[in-house]
Amino acid sequence: MELMKQLRQQAVRDLLEQRPIRTQQELVAALRERGFRATQATVSRDVAELGLVKVGRAGVQSYALPLRLDDREVSGEDRLGQVLHDLPIEIRQAGLLLVIRTIPGSAHAIAAALDRARWSEVIGSIAGDDTLFVAFADRVSLVRVRKRLDRLAG
Repeated sequence: MELMKQLRQQAVRDLLEQRPIRTQQELVAALRERGFRATQATVSRDVAELGLVKVGRAGVQSYALPLRLDDREVSGEDRLGQVLHDLPIEIRQAGLLLVIRTIPGSAHAIAAALDRARWSEVIGSIAGDDTLFVAFADRVSLVRVRKRLDRLAG
């Protein structure tokens, strides 16, 4: 990971500990205040890579770092379970796609955790702000993953 990316992502962590950040645009502005040249696309990638989630603070939804069970490296499936347990999700089937809806700003965190889990049944995924599309080659794979996601979400 390049040095500027490491420094920017550390600044993101610091900012989230200091004050509520509700949107990626707020995060872009806060980073610029600290001297980082960041675009919304860059911040979107950082949100996904850091696994940021939206939580309620003082009556508003704002970004937060994911909870860590301990300092050990968490497996991909464990990380996905943590994210799904912490976020409200709704899963629907559309052909050979699962459409996962969650709170704004959280779809990237779910997609990153799903990618990290490296489930062989998943062909690929696309995440927006609050919606994630997960593609499958066949119905059997879709049903298997749907059951796993339901179990992980509790």
